[in-house]
Amino acid sequence: MKTVVVRNIKRTEPDIVRRLGALGVATAHEAYGRFGLMKPYLRPVWSGAETSGTAVTVLAQPGDNWMIHVAVEQCQPGDILVVGCTADNTDGMFGDLLATSLMARGVKGLVIDAGVRDAKSLREMGFPVWSKAISAKGTVKATLGAVNVPVVCAGINVVPGDAVVADDDGVVVIGRRDAADVVAKGEKRVADEDGKRKQLAAGVLGLDMYKMRDPLAKAGLVYVDELEED
Repeated sequence: MKTVVVRNIKRTEPDIVRRLGALGVATAHEAYGRFGLMKPYLRPVWSGAETSGTAVTVLAQPGDNWMIHVAVEQCQPGDILVVGCTADNTDGMFGDLLATSLMARGVKGLVIDAGVRDAKSLREMGFPVWSKAISAKGTVKATLGAVNVPVVCAGINVVPGDAVVADDDGVVVIGRRDAADVVAKGEKRVADEDGKRKQLAAGVLGLDMYKMRDPLAKAGLVYVDELEED
């Protein structure tokens, strides 16, 4: 592993990121071919949190938040800090002081494959965080990692500048080069779902709307009025 800080990265266009955020995690994930969704153990520290932005990445050592401090300087307005660790870790690597520093730079949230602390303060500050755990266990500043290199976070490879969408459904990462296509597909999906929602609200059954009856019959599903007694 190179202990390096990459200063200049190509970021997903802000308007594309905004539109991805409007779609939400579930729709963006579907529009991306059901790809890019981080493992579901990553949960928002406070319910109702939602955000979207461009990834600034950190590769950190377990129990060591030194590189998170280094990464703050590389953040720009609209970024989301994405932290992966070299080994499994649940220590509280991030708290309200680091959140204050990130908010001063216009950062829109944190995604970390480790633990965080000061959950109450983060909620009161309104700073969105998705983490593996909440833990009061502190960390050290002793071992180098890297900033703005590709990292694996909760099972997904994240490249600096990728689009990140996070809400109560989880966290999805969309590659920078794929983002515009995903937005177009996602917005079409939303329009289609609005029409389906109106049909369902009017009483149309999903069985009929999705034309499921013939495939179900061919698969062997049989309707009976009652079960025969043995």
